[in-house]
Amino acid sequence: MAAGATQADCVLEVGAGTGAITRVLAQRVPVSKLVIIEPNQSWAAGLRAQFPRATVHAAMLHELEHVLQSLPKRTKVVSSLPFRSLPADVLGPTLGVLLPFLQSSPGRELTQFSYQPRPPFRAPEGMRWKLQNVVLANLPPAGVWELHAVGPAGGAISPQTASPAP
Repeated sequence: MAAGATQADCVLEVGAGTGAITRVLAQRVPVSKLVIIEPNQSWAAGLRAQFPRATVHAAMLHELEHVLQSLPKRTKVVSSLPFRSLPADVLGPTLGVLLPFLQSSPGRELTQFSYQPRPPFRAPEGMRWKLQNVVLANLPPAGVWELHAVGPAGGAISPQTASPAP
């Protein structure tokens, strides 16, 4: 889940829960470059205590569009949101904010943890899912998926090949 985080100018973790993935991210990137969104107030408070130099928001992703707009062009999004089981009234607004954010810069990508043997949601035009890893030690086994922009020749545009942020 944290692969590629060191090449990003910022890491946005969505649905951090109690911080299992956050701890690994914090070891790989300066905590000052870590933005965390966790809607559970209690968990968000725990994350603030564990990572005082990170920016932690206790809200739903779709409520924080202004925060996304302030992030650099080379932002890696790491998510454990259960997209396949989110209610429609949460899924629609969440994707309505997340997908335009990802599509607005070729240096942005999403790494998603999913228990399903298929992509977490349908990739929009111009983007493609790629299964990066299967964690067999997890019960049930989980997939680590990446969603990234597809270049004109059909290849991935990643933070490594994108132009640096101004």
